[in-house]
Amino acid sequence: MLSGGVVDAIRAEAGNLQYEYFCPLENDSTILLIDRWADQAALDVHHASPMMARIIALREKYDLHMRVERCVSDDAGIPEKDKAFIKESTWRSLGITA
Repeated sequence: MLSGGVVDAIRAEAGNLQYEYFCPLENDSTILLIDRWADQAALDVHHASPMMARIIALREKYDLHMRVERCVSDDAGIPEKDKAFIKESTWRSLGITA
């Protein structure tokens, strides 16, 4: 994905906001992918792109298995009771006010 240019190509797609891999400290056989898109339309275009054929081929080649969890931003913002657990500079950097 990285050396073959797939990641860079996905990051360059219109509407891609984030495409990053992470390795859990306690499970070295798992890779977490976080990909964020501007909207559902951008994600739909990505899913219909030739890039998805390359990704699917790599999954099959390396017998990779997926579990997908979809997270949706809460436009209402962070509840007041939760802000106490998050550093103020973090939620302010997201444009959330007190």
